[in-house]
Amino acid sequence: MTLATRIDLREEGKAKRADVVLGEDWTAPEGVVDSELRAGRERRGFISLNRSPLARKIITFNLMAMIVLVAGVLYLNPFRNSLVLQRETGLVAEAQLIANVFEAQLPQSGPVNLASGDGIDVRRTAEGIELPEGAELFVFDTMEHLVVSTVGMDRAERETVTGLQRDHRSTIITDILNAVWEGIASLLAPGNGPATGHVIEDLARQLAVGAIAGETQIRTGRDADGEAIFAVATPIRHNGRVLGVVAVTSVAGEIDDLVRVEREQVLQMFVIAIVVSIGLSLVLASTIANPLSDLAAAAELGRDKNARKMSPGRVRIPDLTARPDEIGRLSGAMRGMVAALYERIEGNEQFAADVAHEIKNPLASLRSAVGTLRVARRDDQKQKLLDVIDHDVRRLDRLVSDISNASRLDSELVKEEEESFNLLKMLGNITEFLGQEARGKGVDFISDLPADPIVIQGLEARLAQVFVNLITNAISFCAEGDAVRVWARKRENRVLVVVEDTGPGIPDQALTKVFKRFYSERPPGQFGEHSGLGLAISKQIVEAHGGVIWAENIRPTDADITSEPLGARFVVGLPV
Repeated sequence: MTLATRIDLREEGKAKRADVVLGEDWTAPEGVVDSELRAGRERRGFISLNRSPLARKIITFNLMAMIVLVAGVLYLNPFRNSLVLQRETGLVAEAQLIANVFEAQLPQSGPVNLASGDGIDVRRTAEGIELPEGAELFVFDTMEHLVVSTVGMDRAERETVTGLQRDHRSTIITDILNAVWEGIASLLAPGNGPATGHVIEDLARQLAVGAIAGETQIRTGRDADGEAIFAVATPIRHNGRVLGVVAVTSVAGEIDDLVRVEREQVLQMFVIAIVVSIGLSLVLASTIANPLSDLAAAAELGRDKNARKMSPGRVRIPDLTARPDEIGRLSGAMRGMVAALYERIEGNEQFAADVAHEIKNPLASLRSAVGTLRVARRDDQKQKLLDVIDHDVRRLDRLVSDISNASRLDSELVKEEEESFNLLKMLGNITEFLGQEARGKGVDFISDLPADPIVIQGLEARLAQVFVNLITNAISFCAEGDAVRVWARKRENRVLVVVEDTGPGIPDQALTKVFKRFYSERPPGQFGEHSGLGLAISKQIVEAHGGVIWAENIRPTDADITSEPLGARFVVGLPV
């Protein structure tokens, strides 16, 4: 109880319990909200989110997903593969057209030799073919000797076609990433040159070897600067015989430029997505981390900074129940737990005060009897005082036992395992035993239980304690000639068990008090024989099973509530 006395459990008497326990942090006046929690909110901002592990995780995971997505797109590189396929197909058609031009220049008869120029002027024909700037043409004979090459050859200026100019848009992000990648590659493999290391002529000559056999060859290589080059070699035929090979190489880096521009667009969108993702992550983190931080701070404000003692202020949990998410549920659950905690503390304090009050009564009687016993002279007076002392000692013993049982009841109800059992069988055993006791006092005992079993889920021993208490109470209030009736009925999803007697009934002002701890309304001859905890314990057990219990008087007619009661009725409702 030391802890409870240090927490202010008494607010203004007119306030409702729910308002007193928790308050409303978001709309409460300045004096209600904890100053430390309010100061923490005023210091909070987006920058403070970097101190929140949850906020960092949200941002990190969102960025990781974005990075993996973009890295996958760049790694798979679908647009480059499509461009490469289209360029290779176009270059093959271009090489075959050039080979057709050479074949058209060949005579139908007579000797033909590309190397000696018999039958065709190879150089003149090559000069008449227009190639894009940077593209080269090579002609090899069947002995793999280079006959003519456009490398270094003067070319006529090509007509500019609108829409076919190379894209020279800025690719800053791609260039930076390429520089970083090349730097890392140079550190891991210093001194390595381009991927293949072939110059243009060597690449064309390699393809010519296969083309002399009569099949068109295609290969992708890189020049000395690492730019991608496409090369195609196709045979020149005359009367079904291969006379030589035409090899055409593309402009170095034309595909790389297109891919670089496409990647730049992807990376620009990625940068925009990163900025948007970080912004949305910050908003999301603020809507998650900040309320959770408030809930944690509100719970932690109950302790001082060294966490060794409780703060004297009442713990107020922020009300976030308006949020339709788990944080709203968490706030409601925490508010409920705090409310239940303070109700339990108040209940413990009230219980302690009631215990102290109940113990003081027999102690005062004992003190008075002991003091009187010292001055008593007659034996009959001494015997009477000894009887009072014996009665008060037994009363104290019974009171302490009942208090001990009541204080352990909550924990025992949680620990014990519920099982399915036949309620009517249990009631039959109880009524059979207590019926004999009632008949011994001259009280009629009537048991009216259905024939069909009623199976419920619960703690059989605890519920038996409830019905034993109700029946023994009914018997104790009955005189000779009175009657006690126990009956049960099943109503849809509930079962009602009723204990009735024809005793004096319950005073109207006591109907709402009989279930309170230590309240006892007994005939004068039974003073001190009951602690007043029985019905309170019964109510606690029934409610722990999800049931209800109430008391009422039996009257000759419901229309006249002022008529004298014919007895008392206790009703227990339990879920089936």
